[in-house]
Amino acid sequence: MSLVGKEIGGFKAQAFRQGKFIEVSQDNLKGHWSIVMFYPADFSFVCPTELEDLQEQYGELKKLDTEIFSVSTDTHFVHKAWHDNSDAVGKIEYTMIGDPSQTISRMFDVLDEEQGLAQRGTFIIDPEGVVQSMEINADGIGRNASEYIDRVKAGRYVADHPGEVCPAKWKEGEDTLTPGLDLVGKI
Repeated sequence: MSLVGKEIGGFKAQAFRQGKFIEVSQDNLKGHWSIVMFYPADFSFVCPTELEDLQEQYGELKKLDTEIFSVSTDTHFVHKAWHDNSDAVGKIEYTMIGDPSQTISRMFDVLDEEQGLAQRGTFIIDPEGVVQSMEINADGIGRNASEYIDRVKAGRYVADHPGEVCPAKWKEGEDTLTPGLDLVGKI
């Protein structure tokens, strides 16, 4: 079932952010654009490369009023230990949510029930808390965080320009489309 166009549900969880433990809820994902990136487990192999890549895009995403939240079924304590012991993860400044109850992973429909781990799911959420984009990859396929910058820009553009849509490979400043009878069969 697709979550695109649906508002995120309620949750509360413990997280690790910049040397501190904090509590987060669905309210932390509202009021700005958010990227929620699920991954299987701390102290693994593909995951630290993805989280480091996401950190490398964090500054640009912050300029777009976008906050990042990573989520795994590990605890916030494990996130801190990983942060303290991994060169890649030690760079992370964004919020790392612990989901040991698997509540958030189930809510976003990314929980692998057999393994008890989150799949590689990424969700872009608008300021009202509505999912605008989602992707879920197989465990062995890492993601490219630079693609999220263009998706956030497209989402922001469409939200600010009702009636217009962004075509494939759209970049900020390029032409958009206005769906209508005059475009039918002409693209």
